[in-house]
Amino acid sequence: MRGVTAQLDDSTLATRGTWRLMWLALSPDNANLAYIAWNSDGSNQFAVAVRGTIDNPTDMMEDLDVGTVVPFTAGGSRDAAVSAGAMAAFTQVATARSITAMPVEQAPKGRSGSPDTVIPSGATLPQALATLLASVPSKPQPTVYVTGHSLGGCIATMLATYLQAQTWAANKPQFALVTFAAPTAGLKSFADYVDSRPWGLNERHVNAYDLVPRAWSDLSTPKGWYPAPGPSADEEVKLLLTVIDQLRKDNVYVQPSAKNPITVNANYSVYDKELVNKTTSDFLGQIAFQHANSTYLTLLGAPVVPAGPVVTAVQPTAGKCGTPVTVTGSGFDADSVLDFGPIPCADFTVDPSGRQITAVAPDGTGIVGVRVTTMLGTSPAVPLGQFAYDNGPAPVVVSEVAPRSGKAGTQVTITGSGFAPGAAVRFKDTTAGSVAVVSPTVITATVPSRLPDPKTVDVTVTVGVATSPTGSADEFTYAG
Repeated sequence: MRGVTAQLDDSTLATRGTWRLMWLALSPDNANLAYIAWNSDGSNQFAVAVRGTIDNPTDMMEDLDVGTVVPFTAGGSRDAAVSAGAMAAFTQVATARSITAMPVEQAPKGRSGSPDTVIPSGATLPQALATLLASVPSKPQPTVYVTGHSLGGCIATMLATYLQAQTWAANKPQFALVTFAAPTAGLKSFADYVDSRPWGLNERHVNAYDLVPRAWSDLSTPKGWYPAPGPSADEEVKLLLTVIDQLRKDNVYVQPSAKNPITVNANYSVYDKELVNKTTSDFLGQIAFQHANSTYLTLLGAPVVPAGPVVTAVQPTAGKCGTPVTVTGSGFDADSVLDFGPIPCADFTVDPSGRQITAVAPDGTGIVGVRVTTMLGTSPAVPLGQFAYDNGPAPVVVSEVAPRSGKAGTQVTITGSGFAPGAAVRFKDTTAGSVAVVSPTVITATVPSRLPDPKTVDVTVTVGVATSPTGSADEFTYAG
């Protein structure tokens, strides 16, 4: 609630600081979130915003449960069919209850038409919206925008038809449906029903090179991606897309307004320039970039919202309970919460720069991810953000190879963590020569002769039984 309120109050963002948080609820497992905001500019507008996928198993299952379709009668149609996963997500949002009473904000000085009621704890989204609509003027006619990004957009498509089908005792609103990067919710019957509804506005925004909106109606086109300079799909990527597409079985999914989306980035002018090699990791990384909130905001000419916290390094990477640990990154603040895996850390200090946290490791065992949470979110788990209890062995990670390209015989410097005497370095399947462990974070090695294919390979380090995971940061490209 604090994070949403802070962003809505930010006048530098596209919302211009005029929107006020009215109601917010999480599903019981925290997988799905939605909130209602009211525009204090006198326009009598409300927005129902639905969050997209997060790092939550329930979210992942909802995204992938497309092999079964079920009837969607909640929107007023007897014939519309949607995926079982989309239905599960919709149900969670439609029935989620606020966990605290939320006093409605008063209108800014000089404004009129402010809701003057309190949304009680335990209210569902339809209940909260009905209460709010009953407390505002009838003119201009209230407008309710239902919106979301990614899975949130998919849910919004169903939620908007559901809300539109309700009987509103007072101030019947007009509804607007606006989605971004939304995957397909259902079959043609559902798409046709959505398109037939009397929307005040109906917009579907799509990045031409975002794979997610093509699920589950078209996963074959991305096999030919990406245009120069890449990354182009290798055989592993094409196989992965084939397997994912098979999850829908024989169901034929159709996007609402499939012939008329608002498409951006048609010429592939916006892309992550660090992810252009013909490797699976670069392709998946580019997919994530093309789908990101920040990319959509940039493509649509809107200010990018403040970034959440990011952890870039943990030192040392191994130790016991009570070990002093320095966490480096960005976006930290005085209200940050620090976790070592599932265990909260009680003893830590945030540097005023917002880039460092000094902590004392709490009780724990095994290898855990060190993550920071602020009101803007939780830092993603990263290889260099791991801590190994009981003095290790420390996680073996490659974070950089320099130079990133060259011929056989070139000496490279490998940066990472968990390096130790006896470490082996491999360029794909070929062992490097002249390996020297300079420190636990630096190794030098000589590039071996490459196999015929591919041109770009992963560089891995093995210490004992542990081998570093692969990713775009460890890639080396053979020149010539």
